[in-house]
Amino acid sequence: MENESLAFHETMETHEILNFKTIGLMRSKLMQGICFDNDLKALMEKDVQQSIAAINELKGFYKEARTNYEK
Repeated sequence: MENESLAFHETMETHEILNFKTIGLMRSKLMQGICFDNDLKALMEKDVQQSIAAINELKGFYKEARTNYEK
């Protein structure tokens, strides 16, 4: 297969997942400020770091797909 790119519906689903992960990241980051339990803060910080990594990976897929549709 010559052109291995995301289909339109896959691009839209990637966009939805990207939005969902971004909202979760913001929620975890905001909750850290009002949380007094250090174990819970550490867990939320781990979630923040994993979410950032996932968002960066998803952004790569989304940018590539958008580039392919603009051609």
